[in-house]
Amino acid sequence: MLEDEQKTIKKAQDGEVEAFGLLYEHYLPKIYRFVLIKVSQREEAEDLTHQAFLKAWENIEQYNPKGYSFGSWLYRIARNTVIDHYRGERPQVSLDDVSIDIKAGGAPLTEEINAKIELERLIELMGKLKSLEQEVLVMRFVDDLSPKEVAKAIDKSEGAVKLIQHRALKSLKEILENE
Repeated sequence: MLEDEQKTIKKAQDGEVEAFGLLYEHYLPKIYRFVLIKVSQREEAEDLTHQAFLKAWENIEQYNPKGYSFGSWLYRIARNTVIDHYRGERPQVSLDDVSIDIKAGGAPLTEEINAKIELERLIELMGKLKSLEQEVLVMRFVDDLSPKEVAKAIDKSEGAVKLIQHRALKSLKEILENE
């Protein structure tokens, strides 16, 4: 979370471009990664991420925390931007376009390679899940959002998020066992 995030949000709501710039810099990597996993092409992800932040800037005065973080509000905008763009097309994950940092404090090269292969395999398997299941897993385990924040981002209840997460993990386990 950004230091003094609520003050920065208030300044952005009052029209201060620099304040929104701080929010942009803080959330850009997470939102971009989320969009990239959904669309699998860098240029497309960059365009959609830009569109999502533009929508956020245009509508920032409508942001009201109501117990939810600014980040979950941005995820919701990004998610809706992707949905609007693809309307019904199931996104696929391209392993070539997803940046994976597996360096684990001086681990031997073979361990790094094995970890990367396992992570690439996991991303490939996640591509077999429903789009909503992919989104929930990315927000929960990659971006470390709480169930409450994910719920706000996807417009579902916390209980629904936990159920989607459970089903997604169960499906991943079944896919792994069948392969």
